[in-house]
Amino acid sequence: MGFGTIFATIMFVVIISITSYLFTTGSLFSMDTLSNSLKKMNEIENERLKTEIEIGENVSVTDSNPGPGSKINVFINNSGSTKIVNSDYKHMDVFVYYNATGTGNITKWIPYKDTDSAALGGNEWTVTGISPDLVNPGIFDPDEKMTIVIKVCPAIEKNSTSWIKVVTPNAVSASKYFRG
Repeated sequence: MGFGTIFATIMFVVIISITSYLFTTGSLFSMDTLSNSLKKMNEIENERLKTEIEIGENVSVTDSNPGPGSKINVFINNSGSTKIVNSDYKHMDVFVYYNATGTGNITKWIPYKDTDSAALGGNEWTVTGISPDLVNPGIFDPDEKMTIVIKVCPAIEKNSTSWIKVVTPNAVSASKYFRG
């Protein structure tokens, strides 16, 4: 009977030791994972804080030629300290709210198209230029101005109030009212 008690005590100590080891290892792994997630979240938020864009005063609307619709010319200033590389343009969002001729109010998300402005289809946007683009050509660096053209269908009603919103890949946005 003495050996059975000693054996049971040893097994009990081994089970408690293994359980404590597994619990401690799991806790450390969870804290490490949480710590890495918080670091990544902090990096993303820091990047957002350094990003700032502004839509310029000269938003102009012209009739689309060729084809139906309207073209909106927008100037965007990079007033932050984050650059936006040309491969990220497809991750930028452009929203347009306008009064369409004969249709009424329309809200549209406009996808990016890597083409020249003459080849734009309906409801697409593209970059037509960056100035001055001396450092890192094709990349939207701080203190540069990017010109985009947005083609919307149906056409924007003349002299109507419209609204545009541009959102960067890291969710920083700028919006502006303009006349159609």
